[in-house]
Amino acid sequence: MTKDLDAILIGSGHNSLACACHMAARGWKVAVFERNSVPGGAVRSGEYTLPGFRHDWAAMNLSLFAGSAFHTDHAAELSRHGLAFAPTGNPFASLFPDGRWMGVSNDAALTTARVRGFSDHDAAAWQRLTADFPKEADAILGVLGSPMNLRALASLGWKTWRARGAGGTADLGRFLTMSPRDWLDQTFESPHIKATLAAWGMHLDFAPDVAGGAVFPYLEAMAGQAFGMVLGQGGADTATRAMIAMIEARGGKVICDADVTAINHHGGKASGITLADGTTFEADKAVIANVSPSALLRLTGGSGDARHDRAMQEFQHAPGTMMIHLAMDALPAWRAAELKRFAYVHLAPSLEQMSRTHAQARAGLLPDEPVIVVGQPTVVDPSRAPAGKHVLWLQVRMASGQIKGDAAGTIDASDWTGAAEPFANRALDILESYAPGTRSRILGQRIVSPQELEADNPNLVGGDQVCGSHHLHQHFHNRPARGYADGTTPIKKLYHTGAAVWPGGGTGAGPGTFLAKKLVGK
Repeated sequence: MTKDLDAILIGSGHNSLACACHMAARGWKVAVFERNSVPGGAVRSGEYTLPGFRHDWAAMNLSLFAGSAFHTDHAAELSRHGLAFAPTGNPFASLFPDGRWMGVSNDAALTTARVRGFSDHDAAAWQRLTADFPKEADAILGVLGSPMNLRALASLGWKTWRARGAGGTADLGRFLTMSPRDWLDQTFESPHIKATLAAWGMHLDFAPDVAGGAVFPYLEAMAGQAFGMVLGQGGADTATRAMIAMIEARGGKVICDADVTAINHHGGKASGITLADGTTFEADKAVIANVSPSALLRLTGGSGDARHDRAMQEFQHAPGTMMIHLAMDALPAWRAAELKRFAYVHLAPSLEQMSRTHAQARAGLLPDEPVIVVGQPTVVDPSRAPAGKHVLWLQVRMASGQIKGDAAGTIDASDWTGAAEPFANRALDILESYAPGTRSRILGQRIVSPQELEADNPNLVGGDQVCGSHHLHQHFHNRPARGYADGTTPIKKLYHTGAAVWPGGGTGAGPGTFLAKKLVGK
């Protein structure tokens, strides 16, 4: 038994590591326990296909991390420990079946000209959005970057009211509850422009008609144009490795192959953890669980609060994702050669296709035409592959963790053991239709099904990469449950963090940073 720790953290995802870094920097003695042999959760990288080809296991985009409050506070120290970014001015594009494409670049005049190629009306709308973005971003990010407690919300509400007035504040609230389709239909006329932006909603379980999803296409478009995109130099795990080095340099520990099987608590107060081998560890100030809500319930055996336990049990997850990692002899032969400059290429041709895909996945069906996110990290960072070669990072959205059927009627398998390869081939067929000859350029591949994602990282329930739907009923003060969006639980000294806790998924480390500052007082 070890008793000299201030805080124990369960899981080595980036929220745990950010939380541990901040606490260690304030003098706390911390230890992070990770069930796998490799730390990092969804933010790690490796040679998953062939030697010399480095792939990001799940998360690729580190823009939120680079712009986070955590990075702002600790940038110099993280840099000393090896954190390095690879920025690009060409963050994302969409390619369409008619051969046309639309891309957002870190050049407002260029991006506006591309929009004008589809619609003069939409170009004017884009210019208005661009001009208003600094003011709007301040208000929107103020909400998304605020702790969900009464004091913070009251302060934010007062600040917003003073800056925008009653009408402007009401307009902001209205926008935050709009669906992507409603906002896009009110703003643009070109279906190509609408689809280009709506694709971002699919990253967070916001199909075109889901309330509350408009903000994500808006922010990705405007922030991508204003700031570009940031990847990790050599892989997304540059963030993981730097945070671990920072923790260890300050006397903390990150312990792998340490499967936590129980959170020990008595009399309504947490004291420590028990590992699978029976070893126990105690902490004086905090036990912090970066786990899914259902796992929190399992590890505690119940908090003693029926409402909280029911919320943990009923927490809803988004449809899963399949990952396909490809080692490539060359980039895809896109029908538009300019696409070889972009970090992301979305193959999501219409709002109708996205809505259908989401509905099919929610029904447990393998979508007949899934949304494909094609990441081209070696366009930004050639160091990830041998000279002249490339890696592709494909997200196939969406794919239910439990298969009830196939919307196309051609895949008979009822589990991912049998369905992974044919469903991956469906996705590669879609890619091939947009970039003929791509298959002939594949040197090696690794298919990672939603089932395998969850087996590797139990937080990714059913392959859900954002650990829970961000729909309004479990977002803001309801994430993961009303009264617990600040990471507290009914058990004293036990705290909850990770993507299931406000402000949710992404690489911004918001849940871990908020919790660390709450615990250390600054």
